[in-house]
Amino acid sequence: MAQTHDANIYYVPHHSHWPLVGSVGLFATMIGAATWINGAAAGLWVMFGGIAVLLYMLFGWFGNVIAESIKGFYNRQVDVSFRMGMIWFIFSEVMFFAVFFGALWYARTLSVPWLGGEGDGAATHALLWSGFDGAWPTNGPGNVGGEFQTIPAWGIPLLNTLLLLSSGVTITIAHHALRAGKRGSLLFWLGATVVLGAVFLYYQAYEYMHAYGDLNLTLGSGIYGSTFFMLTGFHGMHVTLGAIMLTVIWFRCAKGHFSKDNHFAFEAVAWYWHFVDVVWLGLFMFVYVV
Repeated sequence: MAQTHDANIYYVPHHSHWPLVGSVGLFATMIGAATWINGAAAGLWVMFGGIAVLLYMLFGWFGNVIAESIKGFYNRQVDVSFRMGMIWFIFSEVMFFAVFFGALWYARTLSVPWLGGEGDGAATHALLWSGFDGAWPTNGPGNVGGEFQTIPAWGIPLLNTLLLLSSGVTITIAHHALRAGKRGSLLFWLGATVVLGAVFLYYQAYEYMHAYGDLNLTLGSGIYGSTFFMLTGFHGMHVTLGAIMLTVIWFRCAKGHFSKDNHFAFEAVAWYWHFVDVVWLGLFMFVYVV
């Protein structure tokens, strides 16, 4: 017998096994990564197994949510709950990157100048690192990781900035096409957004290979190397996740899942993508330019 639900009642999902599956996947991923880092060869396979379980959980859980939405289980109040959840999720991501930008600011503005003898750090500088120059970029006292070169802002970083800004425009056009009921235009511009994201990732991977292979700029290049790869790497991970979500939304649009008045999943991914764009602008300015 087909399931029915009163649209005037807030829908509460039935008992689900997906949280348990996700917990098992996260635990296996954590244990595998920790043991692999500490030299256990089997840890890598445990980590991959945990990631596979997580992917299975995401596919199944989101599949359930999509099915419930298509069946009309969600009313206006459920939609508001989803929107509030996405807003808080993006806020948590803002705080996530705020910590990394804070680490960059602390190292660059406070720690490195202090170790170089500025302010009340003169005594420490003279006693411990009298030959250390507190100029940025630096790999810290002791020349950790050896000499390195930085990546100019006006090459690949600028190109990637233009790519992400363009992708923000294309997803906005796609949103307008969805609201206007123009399915063909929607698919074209949404697909263009995915392509722009993929090209961004290609150039970032090329930049990393160039940094490691030609510039000796690595994750071990002191405080500059660690903050550089920490910020750009986590941002690249977010672009990857965003591109995957956009791809899923593209296939859902192709199947006709959304209407001009009911398309929160599209909006949620668009919000996330715009957040990724804004973070990159800050990253471009404070990591590459300044």
